[in-house]
Amino acid sequence: MRNKSVFRFKKFSLSHGKATMKVGTDGVLLGAWTSVLQANRILDVGTGSGVIALMLAQRTLPHVHIDAIDLSGEDCGVAKENVAQSPWPEKVKIHHSTVQNFLNEPYDLIVSNPPYFNNSFKPPTEKRMAARHTETLSQFDLLFHSKRLLSPSGRLSIILPETEAQHFIKLSSAHGWSCVRVCAFRSRVEKPVERLLLELSLQPALAQHEELILYKSNEEWTDDYKKLTSDFYLKA
Repeated sequence: MRNKSVFRFKKFSLSHGKATMKVGTDGVLLGAWTSVLQANRILDVGTGSGVIALMLAQRTLPHVHIDAIDLSGEDCGVAKENVAQSPWPEKVKIHHSTVQNFLNEPYDLIVSNPPYFNNSFKPPTEKRMAARHTETLSQFDLLFHSKRLLSPSGRLSIILPETEAQHFIKLSSAHGWSCVRVCAFRSRVEKPVERLLLELSLQPALAQHEELILYKSNEEWTDDYKKLTSDFYLKA
């Protein structure tokens, strides 16, 4: 019987039964889509089970260093176990910290699957709901502290629902960022855009626009989605 508390990729597995947020499509999309060119120092903000940090560890050269932070001590414990059991235990370091309080040398890449709900009901005892609300990490805070922690040529890579992403693009532009890559993700060609993957830079540049569709007319993944995730998903 399949153990639902463990998510298995081709080259590593993740225990996520005790994590606030389970491994999902958003995190895998971001980990696979994010450009790692010239990224020698990477920061994963809100690492959860460590899925994105470990995906980037798989995709980068051995000398690359990855820091991963989370405000939840329990999630940091889960991530540390996953890193220790992965092929890259020396490459990824987990820190119990918010991005607002985190201090380190400049990074070439910051990646985040951030909270995105605004002004909606949030039961205070629900950790999962708390992790998905912007009270813990506002869009402004993510932009401000990413600018503080990035090198001048560094990039910020995130995934958000379409409405929140459009707000993020406008807010980032007002604070000196350029959106240099945009990928519109939808489950089927006839469906509306469900997520936008964004890559932002502090250097002015024109945006490259892409589109990614998950399913063909049936339940089969599209060739583009298979290609993007082929190094990770067992069935890709």
